[in-house]
Formats: sequence, structure tokens, C-alpha cells
Amino acid sequence: LLMIVFAILYGIISYHFRYFGEMITYLGMSAPMAVLATISWIKHPYQDSECVKVDRLTKAKISILCVLTLLVTAAFYFILDALDTSNLIISTASVSTSFLAASLTYLRSPYYALGYAVNDVVLIVLWVLASMVDISYLSMVICFVMFLVNDLYGFINWRRMQRKQSQLCDVKPRIL
Repeated sequence: LLMIVFAILYGIISYHFRYFGEMITYLGMSAPMAVLATISWIKHPYQDSECVKVDRLTKAKISILCVLTLLVTAAFYFILDALDTSNLIISTASVSTSFLAASLTYLRSPYYALGYAVNDVVLIVLWVLASMVDISYLSMVICFVMFLVNDLYGFINWRRMQRKQSQLCDVKPRIL
């Protein structure tokens, strides 16, 4: 619910500064992916607990993610160019990293947090550029700096949770 509210507000702010990639990404991808990820997480609890079962990436999943990310990047470059998007290259990079992070979230991979951390860095650059034109956008820089800290913590925590789940699942009964 918070992600959907944030997506709507962020979409409005992005539209105002002509960051159409951000607007499309959050309203058309991040919000729906948040819903799908929530469903995926609810359907995959870890041993009937409130924790989500962390999944591992396979070579096939990584290959598919790479191909899809390249396709999304290429398509959105042209879409954003046609919309006369401000800071086209950085905006395109934001769509790419957002797509990758959202996909990894759906797949319940700890690397989703690193994907969002990279996206946060791209967004910090994007909003610093906007702040150079209008200082009122400095709040967006601060917002994404905080998201970066949170995403780095999230990655550490998810890796810890993954190791704990792996250890518990890999324990085999000893034969006396």
C-alpha cells in the first residue's frame, strides 16, 4: 500500500519535471510489481512463518532477466526520447535498474535490494540535476539517499535471512 501511494506521488512529481521515465516506471511498473511481489511473498512463506522464503537465482532466470532488461532499456530509450524526457540517458538507466530491481523483488532474491541501491544512485544523480534547476527538488535527493541506506541494509538482512534458511534446510539428520 505504501509503495502504491509513493508511486502515485512520485509519478506526479516526476511528471512536473518532465522525468517521464520515472512517471511511467513508478505508475506502470513499480506499483503493479509491488502488488505481484506481495502476492508472491504471501504464497511463499518460509516454513509457515511470517517470513518470506528467499529464492536463489538460476542461470536461466539470470539469462532471462538480462535479455528482458536489455529489451526494456532499448524500448524505453526510444519512448523517452519521443516524449522529450529530461536527462534522457540517466532517465533510461533509471528505468533499466528499476525494472531489474522490481523483477528481482518478484523473484524473492536478496539481490533486489542491490538493484534498488543502484537505482537509488541513478535517481540521486537525476534529482541532483533537477535541484540545480530548482532547489525545491533537493528533498527528492534526500529521499533517495535514505532509500539507498535502507536498500543496503535490506540486502545485508536478506542475505542473512538466506543463509539462515539455507542452514536450516541443509541440516540432515545424523545417523548414530
